[in-house]
Amino acid sequence: MTTIADRLANAHLRISQAAQKSTRDPADIHLLAVSKTKPISQIVAAYEAGQRHFGENYVQEGEQKVQALAQQCPDIVWHFIGPLQSNKSKIVAENFDWMHTVSRPKIAQRLNEQRPDNQAPLNVCIQINISGEASKSGCSVDQAYTLAQEISQLGNLCLRGIMAIPSAECSTEQQHQELSAMQTLYSELKQQYSSIDTLSMGMSNDLEQAVAHGSTMVRIGTAIFGARDYSSGAA
Repeated sequence: MTTIADRLANAHLRISQAAQKSTRDPADIHLLAVSKTKPISQIVAAYEAGQRHFGENYVQEGEQKVQALAQQCPDIVWHFIGPLQSNKSKIVAENFDWMHTVSRPKIAQRLNEQRPDNQAPLNVCIQINISGEASKSGCSVDQAYTLAQEISQLGNLCLRGIMAIPSAECSTEQQHQELSAMQTLYSELKQQYSSIDTLSMGMSNDLEQAVAHGSTMVRIGTAIFGARDYSSGAA
């Protein structure tokens, strides 16, 4: 029987092989285990196998997990990677270490105002709608430059980089274009802001291509925890 530890090891192997193929250092690419809809027992299993960074998509579910594991797994780094309504921003500001889906000044300002003074600045990534799909969240490439400037002036936030979800079903050429556009934007923003060090793109089905285009953080859920459980009632 394949364990979560086995799947984590396989995910790290895929990252290492992809990095070597692109003549990159595997240590420069971080694995974010996406634990949305998964029970705490599976997060603990991954934690015991050495995983420390976990991503959650749903505000209430994420808050419950953060609080439930605060004592048992005190050095977990929690990333919020889902869409965020402004009326729930306080929960993310108070409970998470990272926020990957900032795409509007209003959300950035609320997170900045609601981040407790006794906590380190909230690490944020700007979400880019790199495919231009109406169904996806995120700002345009052009909007990203202005938003980065605004975030850089907010003292309770730390601008770490950009995040995107490329088209799920597209040609190899379109995938290359989208990933390349993200890589270019990342390079340009990195030159302007010393805090930027994160290009968050790549998931279970396309991490190799993402690594080839400079990704520094891949978000892996299915390949570690199995298919999502939509019956969990998470919201």
